[in-house]
Amino acid sequence: MCECVENKIRQEVNELMQPYKQEKDNLIQILNDIQERYGHIPKVAQEEVSKYLGVPMAEIYGVITFYARFTLEPKGKYNISVCLGTACFVKGSQAILDRLKERLNLEEGKTSADGKFSIDTTRCVGACGIAPVFTVNDEVYGHATVKKLDEVLDQLEKIEK
Repeated sequence: MCECVENKIRQEVNELMQPYKQEKDNLIQILNDIQERYGHIPKVAQEEVSKYLGVPMAEIYGVITFYARFTLEPKGKYNISVCLGTACFVKGSQAILDRLKERLNLEEGKTSADGKFSIDTTRCVGACGIAPVFTVNDEVYGHATVKKLDEVLDQLEKIEK
């Protein structure tokens, strides 16, 4: 990342933190705001939070990696997540994940080089009644099959052409 981009992020993060008191109790909300703004939490943003709140970088990193909501890497335009919770797993979600990885030639937690797709897994999306499920961004696809996944991916790829 070039210095000009880092400086821009530093400035934006400092503006974003201004409404918050410089108290450790605000760490998660500040990280949430950064995550929403950038789609991930860049290292330069972590450094600014560390300075602002007086919290060590290691502790900030620990919070980011503990909560599934936060990510250190940018997600794709289409973040596809497959539920591997018990109900979904029993009904075949592993086959859906395997097909997704094969089709996009990506591993879990990775984003395609063009920035269009990323793959995640989750343990539950609260839709056990329509298991198995996968999501694309915030849209839930229930009673999922490998065929349904392929149809959704075909539609997304068509949109991107």
